Amino acid sequence: MSRIFVSAAHKSSGKTTVSIGLCAALSQLGKHVQPFKKGPDYIDPMWLGAAAEHPCHNLDFYTMQHKEIIDTYHRSQKGIDINLIEGNKGLYDGLDLDGSNSNAALAKLLQAPVILVIDARGMTRGIAPLILGYQAFDKEINIAGVILNQLGGSRHESKLRQVVEHYTDVPVIGAVHHHKDMIIDERHLGLMPSNEAQQAKQQIELLGKQIHDQVDLDAVLSTAQSAPQLTTSTSPLQQHLADTTDVTIGIARDAAFGFYYPDDIAAFKDNGVKLVDIDLVHDTSLPAIDGLFIGGGFPETQMALLEKNSQMRTAIKNAIDNGLPCYAECGGLMYLARSITWGDKTSQMAGVINGDIIQHEKPQGRGYIRIKPTADCLWETSPSKDAEICAHEFHYSSLNNLPDDTIYAYEVLRGAGINGKHDGIVYKNLMACYAHLRNTLQSPWVEGFVKFVQQCKHT
Repeated sequence: MSRIFVSAAHKSSGKTTVSIGLCAALSQLGKHVQPFKKGPDYIDPMWLGAAAEHPCHNLDFYTMQHKEIIDTYHRSQKGIDINLIEGNKGLYDGLDLDGSNSNAALAKLLQAPVILVIDARGMTRGIAPLILGYQAFDKEINIAGVILNQLGGSRHESKLRQVVEHYTDVPVIGAVHHHKDMIIDERHLGLMPSNEAQQAKQQIELLGKQIHDQVDLDAVLSTAQSAPQLTTSTSPLQQHLADTTDVTIGIARDAAFGFYYPDDIAAFKDNGVKLVDIDLVHDTSLPAIDGLFIGGGFPETQMALLEKNSQMRTAIKNAIDNGLPCYAECGGLMYLARSITWGDKTSQMAGVINGDIIQHEKPQGRGYIRIKPTADCLWETSPSKDAEICAHEFHYSSLNNLPDDTIYAYEVLRGAGINGKHDGIVYKNLMACYAHLRNTLQSPWVEGFVKFVQQCKHT
């Protein structure tokens, strides 16, 4: 149950690279590290999971109840020496004025001591009031240590250590100097996904070495062990089908597609589903499957290879045209369109959806959304017909040239969706949307999809 919450004073403080480095450094010491990430992110968890060699789970107030968050935390404890929860943005940042969905609120819910990462570039004595202010703002938050980041050298480090020691009671447990190894390549959607970066493993090892050499790992472990016992949730959170079914579902996993929540994958398995990985970049035919799930990713970066693999594009179009149940999110939606245009290049895609993807320089949909199923929604994605679904979207693309008679599964109450009003294109047994759903109490979509696949198989 030992745990730390790694947060920061503000966004872009280097918190994620420090967290990845901590996971790697502690793992290299032989510790079993379980990472968690606050919010709906896919990319940071991929890096954290790779560094810790344990799947990283998302903890998100917007899509999960408090008991679900605690239950998700508890389900991942077998054989774990230390839990590392990485926040998003700054410690007190969040959607609501009262801070009820902030990083601080999550740290309090999990009773986790906070290690504050501070980007100290250009700072000396001014770091003291920053730390003191963060302590004073919420007395229930245990800021148990700071990691000074982006330091200019040993002299800068010495000055900062003296200031923090003189004016505060917060220990400095790390001082990370500015170094090229502490930078991960960024792209238009943030950190490059680790399943696509060929040098991801080497990058993680470099981050681990930097943190090992510049952070007191014994102090990190001691801080984590100071966390109090956390009460276990007692109520069942998920309802599953029979332990075994006769359903096999293909799931796209390759350089273009890889955005999947570990809890959603676990929900498929809990419902007795056999998942079969499919590489849409290199495989030339579909295996024997009853349904297909194409998640998010970066198909635009692989669009030339996806276009070149005409055999797979044709196989998927024919399968969906012939009634194969399919669910596609964001990147999956892009792949099922007629084409993707990025800059001056256009590549042909599967052509299941009668529309064309245009990749833009700025986000076309970003952040938390609320959607409501329409009468055309093919399977249950919410507990009741009138229930709204909290989800998120993050896409730089738009879907254009759709026919006027396009059928939609969702009404968009907050967010962009496909056209500002609707999301979730319905075609035969396909639903394809920009929304990313979480399989939680407020949207048990996995069970709904599995039931739909079963019904289609036996009719």
